[in-house]
Amino acid sequence: MAAFDYKQAQEVRDAFANHGVRYLFIGKSGAILLGFPDTTQDADLFPEKSPANGEALVAALLDLGFQIDPSQQDDIRRGKDFVQLKNGPFDLDLVFAPDGIERFTDAWDRRVQIDGFPVAHISDIIASKVAANRTKDRESLPRLKAFAQYLQQRQPPD
Repeated sequence: MAAFDYKQAQEVRDAFANHGVRYLFIGKSGAILLGFPDTTQDADLFPEKSPANGEALVAALLDLGFQIDPSQQDDIRRGKDFVQLKNGPFDLDLVFAPDGIERFTDAWDRRVQIDGFPVAHISDIIASKVAANRTKDRESLPRLKAFAQYLQQRQPPD
């Protein structure tokens, strides 16, 4: 599968907006939308866990061309902690319970809007990587932390 790209993010943004899905880009895909100079193979999304959002999410994914069987649809509707989709136009991970991020509403309040993309704050992306503690996350953490410092220095004072 090709690397995650901006066009895919636009497709997600537009389809999810059409269906009123509440979600955040997280993980490396979120960091990339913030300007992090790296690549990833899939998009990681943190959807709000609610029956209405789950229903809207299923409809949006079907519109995007994902082939999701009834069992996966049920997993999405009920907000299963992790749903990996590899049978669509690109790879997509739905993470309803990301490590290191306690509640969707808190992350939503800290989000950054970039060209209409709701992106988790870099501090939430880093917290999730730290909590997951996977080898690939530990490898990218020093670069993500340096990027977070760069972003902080670019922000004008209040």
